[in-house]
Amino acid sequence: MYPHLFSPITIQGLPLKNRLTMAPLYLGYAGQGGTVSDMLVAHYRLMAQSGVAMVVVENATVDHPTGSGSDRTLRADTDDNLDGLKQLAAAIKQEGALACLQINHAGRFAHATPAPVAPSAVKTFGRFPRALEKTEIAHIIGQYAKAAARAKSAGFDMVELHGGTGYLLAQFLSPRTNQRSDEYGGSLENRQRFALDVLTRVRKAVGEFPVGYRFLADEWMPDGLQLTESRQFAKRLSQTGIAYISVMGGTYESFSLPDIVEKSKQEGYMLDLATAVRTVVDVPIIAAGRFATGNFAERAIAEGKTDLIGLARVLWADPRWPQKVRDGKEAAITHCNPDCGDACMHMVMKGRPAFCVAWPTDKMKEWKVKFV
Repeated sequence: MYPHLFSPITIQGLPLKNRLTMAPLYLGYAGQGGTVSDMLVAHYRLMAQSGVAMVVVENATVDHPTGSGSDRTLRADTDDNLDGLKQLAAAIKQEGALACLQINHAGRFAHATPAPVAPSAVKTFGRFPRALEKTEIAHIIGQYAKAAARAKSAGFDMVELHGGTGYLLAQFLSPRTNQRSDEYGGSLENRQRFALDVLTRVRKAVGEFPVGYRFLADEWMPDGLQLTESRQFAKRLSQTGIAYISVMGGTYESFSLPDIVEKSKQEGYMLDLATAVRTVVDVPIIAAGRFATGNFAERAIAEGKTDLIGLARVLWADPRWPQKVRDGKEAAITHCNPDCGDACMHMVMKGRPAFCVAWPTDKMKEWKVKFV
């Protein structure tokens, strides 16, 4: 079943056995201080066992604490975490999936520090971040490069730059959050400079090692980044050797808007963004956003709307989703419930490890015994 969905593809010389990837999803499973916990390793081992071709480990900070979203954000900014990262990469690869580490600076959304930094001092949920000095920008660019080299040293197959969800790379790109008047602000050419500088330094640090990009195509805010500009940026990424572009929409400030909440309940609600980006680049595109059924995912690839599918909460709710789809047992899938009120997100916002309210009772009991 589904010949397109389960066909192979190659990304910069690395073979993927099918078109399914695990999209990065923060669940608060790292230890306090961002260490690689047993819980985190067990979670990603299970995700790799699902049958997806690539697992993208979420949101590892390049600069703690000012770049960390929370105290449970995984750290890639220190060699003290290197052994843990090696264990994590090995666990994923032992189960037959490629391992990719997403690296990030949270910028104005950093909650592990009382003094967040950003391109400009734009109010964020009641706090004003401090605008970055040029020397600090140079330091952060270097931190991205060091974190990427650390990911390679740990045995990951790829690294992904987190330019989605309204984090620092996206904050520089957005006309809403970047109000600078220097070479990093103003025109699109200037606003994309930070991300391109990061990519250049990262590629120099890792050499022949694939670097992907989590890509914010539309902030879904009236004065925010929109497709007209983001597609131009995608072209530049494609021209500078990016391995793939993983497309998403929205930020923490737009996810809770009533129309976006309703939109996010629809299957493949971000697919149109991925398709719009795919038409202007010549690198593989990953589409995400509630791909609940094999038929929908198959058609998205067959019709040329995307090259790969990113499963996040869909895969977390049921790690056997790929197997059940491949074997024609979709009726047995445990689905992420769009009407649950984003219970998992509320858990992590409170600093608690998340569980899925759609899980069967026996799995819920097992989770609580192991992790609570």
